[in-house]
This record gives sequence, structure tokens and C-alpha cells, in this order.
Amino acid sequence: MTAQNLWLLVLVVGLVVVAGLLSSAEAALSSFSRARASELAEEKRPGSRALLAVVDDPPRVMATLLLLRLLAETSAVVLATAVVFDLLGSIRGDETSVVTHRWPSVVVSIAVMLVISFVFIGVAPRTLGRQHAETVALLSAGALIWLTRVLGPVPRLLILIGNALTPGRGFREGPFASEAELRELVDLAEASGLVEVGEQRMIQSVFELGDTIAREVMVPRTDVVYIERTKTLRQAMSLLLRSGYSRIPVVEDDLDDVVGFAYLKDLSRRVFDRHEAEAKEKVESVMRPVLWVPDTKPVDDLLREMQADRRHIAVVVDEYGGTAGVVTIEDILEEIVGEIVDEYDPAAEEVERLPDGTVRLPSRFPVDDLEDVVGVRIVDDEIDSVGGLMAKHLGKVPIPGSIVVIDGLIFEAEQAAGRRNRIGTVSIRPVTS
Repeated sequence: MTAQNLWLLVLVVGLVVVAGLLSSAEAALSSFSRARASELAEEKRPGSRALLAVVDDPPRVMATLLLLRLLAETSAVVLATAVVFDLLGSIRGDETSVVTHRWPSVVVSIAVMLVISFVFIGVAPRTLGRQHAETVALLSAGALIWLTRVLGPVPRLLILIGNALTPGRGFREGPFASEAELRELVDLAEASGLVEVGEQRMIQSVFELGDTIAREVMVPRTDVVYIERTKTLRQAMSLLLRSGYSRIPVVEDDLDDVVGFAYLKDLSRRVFDRHEAEAKEKVESVMRPVLWVPDTKPVDDLLREMQADRRHIAVVVDEYGGTAGVVTIEDILEEIVGEIVDEYDPAAEEVERLPDGTVRLPSRFPVDDLEDVVGVRIVDDEIDSVGGLMAKHLGKVPIPGSIVVIDGLIFEAEQAAGRRNRIGTVSIRPVTS
């Protein structure tokens, strides 16, 4: 081996070490939180101020890390190939012949550098970076900030070139710390027992809020209970108490003309202060203004808007300006924590036959199966459930106490279920002459 090859070999080793250090720093910084960096800065740990600057703008530093690591790896592979090329030529005693040992040199170099890169750049440094993230991050932050300043716009320029060549929409700051990577970290935390299964599901649901629109979480138009503006306070309170809602829309003629919201709290306060108002005043006198939102509005933006405006309920409109439904803050929270059920909601029930011949069954019971239960066949291709059948014949959302007669049977809506107060059970009995 010549002196030149020896120096090249030393350079290859040095480049592998540098690439390993950069890989370790990348693993440590990619999972480092700003909260922990702030704590280290308060403790005045050496390198903490530089680390805080790194976590404040991670894409810029991660771009520098990626560029330098690839430079070191690529240079090591090329130089190693040159060394192997010369060594094989010396062994064969034919240094002038290129063709005879070109491909063996390439194969040997690929095999050797693959093992070295996998072990000393891919696995070991990343493992150490994750195990000692705090130490590695503090030691590497200052050097990385300096290197980022030296390289200047070079990493950003290469990112722009990559985005231009990549189909679809690219990442302005580079493909670093993406949502997919954060989701994977949450899954790893759950798998290792750091977070519970329920907590992991809630965190994943928060990520999905930005991809969820108002139409997907709203109470649909067919399930909305409303009241006309000309009704009295007494009628409004009766409807609110029977339906189980604390807020309902106030309309002019129908749901496409919502003029406000009636709050049970406002009605109760008004009636308590002036007892005669329950029969003399109209519901429009105490209704609150309407918040209109498009049905395509992202749920996370909607939640922030409702919090800022201190609104608990909003009307969702479709592309034609008609009312598609209503949405509440609780509807949005259910996307994170799951169905909210209070202590008054009954448990799901099966078909129950009462001594007087009445049959009680869930409102979601299939219409097609009614013949097996009550002996009467009801055919309706537009409706699937018993609750939907009542709503169609009533022309409005059924509430507890609603009654409709269909094919000689009396359908009566009973107690509400769930936070949205949909009818839970329906009693069916034959019409007596």
C-alpha cells in the first residue's frame, strides 16, 4: 500500500466518523422538545442557548445536517473505491489495466461500505443519539448553527431544486419533522408503554382535526330540533326540556332561514325575572345571534374561531347557502375524546315486550325487521331505521312524546339517548278501536 492510499484510507475513516456524528446529532435533535430545551436554558447548561435556537428553527438546521451527512458518506464511498481500485491493481501486478479490476473494485467497495455505513452511520450513532439525546444535542447545537451560517443558502437552494423535481406539492423547508414522523413517535411511545392506549388515540385524533371538516362532525339537518321565532317563551322552554337540548336554532319559516339561537339559560332567567313573560313574550326577544360556517371549514380552525368568539354552537351551510346542520364545541371535542355520554343516558336495549302488548325497541332498529317483531310489514326504500320512519311521517325530528300512526300501529318516541339527544327507544302498539 502506497503512502497516498494510506492517507486516503485515513480520510475514509475520518469521513465515516463525521457521518456517524452527524447521524447521531440528527437522531437526537429530531426528537428533542422545545420544552426540555427551555428547561436546560433556565439551568444555564453549556450549549443550551444554541440548542434553544436550533429547536426554534429545526428545518434550517436539519437541512444542513442532511447535506453534510450525505457529503461525508458519498465522499467516503468514492475514496474507498479509489483505494480498493489501486490495491487490486497492485495485487494483480497490472496497474495500467483498468478493465481487468474495475468491476471487482466496485463490488468490493460497495460490499465493504454498505456494512460500514449500516453499522457505523445508520445503526450505532442513531441508537446513541436517541439514548443520550440531551448530551448529544447540547454538544452538537453550537457547531451546527455555525455550519448553517457558513453554508448560507446552499441547503435551501438544494431543497428548492428537489421540490421542483418532485411530483406534487413539495415542502418549503424540506421533508423534516413531518406529521407522519410525529405520528410514528406517538405510536412508538404507546408501544413502549410511555403513554396509554387511550392517550395515544387522543393524540392521533388531534392530528386528524386539520384533515376533518365541519360537515363530518355536524348534527345533520334531519336531526336538528328548531323553533319558530313567533313561539312564546313557555313553548320554547317546553321544547327545550322535552328534547333535552340547551340550545336550539330559531327560524323564520324553516331551517334555511335561521335567525338566531334560543338558550335555555336565557329563557329561564327571563321567566324567573318576569313570570308573565313566559306567555306574553316571543322567543325572538331573547335569541342570540347566529355564527355561520361553511361545511368545508377545517375543524381545528372552527374550534379556534368558536373559542375566540365565545360561541358554543354554529350553523353549517352548504355550497348553495342552505342549512346543512349545526355544530357545537362538544361535537368537535368528541372527535378527540370519543362519544360523550352523561349519567342520564340509558344503556343500549334490545327488543322488549311489555305485558300490555306494547313492544319497545331501539330507534335504530331496522324497518325491514319489524314484521318479525310486530307482525306488520312496512315497506319504505328511503328509510332504514324506526327513528327515521317516525321522522319522515312527522315531517320533523321526533322528541320524547312524539306519536305517529303508521299502518295501524302507534309509534311513540320515548327517552333520548346520547349527548345529541337522539331518540333512544320507540314503543309500538296496535291502534285500538
